[in-house]
Amino acid sequence: MTRRLRSIAANPVVDNIGLTDPHGFVHGDRVYLFATHDFSSANKAFVMTDWWVWSSDDLVTWRKESVLDPRDTYLRRPFNDCWATFGVERGGRWYWYLSTGPTEIGVVTADSPAGPWRDPIGKPLIAKDLVKTDARDPDVFLDDDGEAYLVFGTWNYFLVRLGRDMVSLAEAPRPLHIEGAAGPYGAGRTDDKPSLHKRGGVYYLSWSSFYAMSDKPYGPYTFRGTVIAEDRVAPEFCTEALRHDRHGNFFAFRNQWFYVFNDKSQPGRGQYYRDSCLSYLHYRDNGEMAPIRLDRIGVGTYDGAARIEAEDFTAAVGAEVRELPPAGFQVAGFKPGAHLLYPKVQNLPAGARLTVRAACAYPAGAAIDIRAGGPTGAVLGTCRISGTGGRDQFVEASCYLANPAGTQDLCLTPVATSAPVDLDWLICSPASRP
Repeated sequence: MTRRLRSIAANPVVDNIGLTDPHGFVHGDRVYLFATHDFSSANKAFVMTDWWVWSSDDLVTWRKESVLDPRDTYLRRPFNDCWATFGVERGGRWYWYLSTGPTEIGVVTADSPAGPWRDPIGKPLIAKDLVKTDARDPDVFLDDDGEAYLVFGTWNYFLVRLGRDMVSLAEAPRPLHIEGAAGPYGAGRTDDKPSLHKRGGVYYLSWSSFYAMSDKPYGPYTFRGTVIAEDRVAPEFCTEALRHDRHGNFFAFRNQWFYVFNDKSQPGRGQYYRDSCLSYLHYRDNGEMAPIRLDRIGVGTYDGAARIEAEDFTAAVGAEVRELPPAGFQVAGFKPGAHLLYPKVQNLPAGARLTVRAACAYPAGAAIDIRAGGPTGAVLGTCRISGTGGRDQFVEASCYLANPAGTQDLCLTPVATSAPVDLDWLICSPASRP
């Protein structure tokens, strides 16, 4: 199969091709999006004739890895209902779980996400009427103890532990109970396309843009809220059904969390022809997920003329994101040996003046090198932050950069003798040296 590259430095991630129902799986140094394919912008109903996989190593440039024809599954025929999907790697082999229409789930396997894919069982893994819900929209969760789970369902969700071969069921599916459930259709109702992930010993069950939390995979789960709020969405992405049909999931990549999800807000899109978008995802100190920022700039690229929130790094080592009351986040305890990467910072003037808002509780203060490209890159400038008397007392500190005009990968690294510092935001502006 011929691979083609698409470079999109903004949301949607791969624009106007019908890439939808995205689920991200991290393997090695790449993120793999397992997705459905809205066939045409002229669709008057759901028409999806295949499934596909895309991947990226920077969340900006995406490569099509493979396309799965339904004739290569147990269906053995052309099919217009290639619905939501998800894939994982385990033990050197890939497993791809597929909604074959609204009521069954199949599975195919391959040695790589590029395929070729084959059906190892020749029948549905989750058959119609196995449980009291429409059996569709699979999501696979690999737990820390080595167990693998499949979650699926519509309105009512079921969780089932997979066999070690990943293509059989190790038990009967169990219903998941959600206390206080709500969703895009109101109180007491969820949606389709459930997803499951884990962070800090907490399990997160999500649907559309809503989620619940538990300390056990089988629950019970307690409803917590939504990750989409009107005041965090740019006007060009606002729709009447802001929280409907998001069909996304959450994944961690290079020490940052992301939310990937459906979007149908752009011109020429709609219920049957959609895009996918990506946003940074941050957790409050109590474990709850904060509303995302949805805008054109997306992730993995930055507008150097606008404020960059410190927690919205693309990659980091030794960085801890914590709440910053009353309504924000910070990179806390940033100290020598750590680094923060903000690649593809655009619109930089030559010799830019970089300003950070920071707090340092130590009288000696702190110093941060701004480097080109990465933690070992050339030092473009050094920003010195005075001691502020406390971690809750912030000041603005500036330095001048030896950068050319245009786009630059910026990496922040504390100097070896620096005290820990807390970072709120950074911004670049034209130089105005005295």
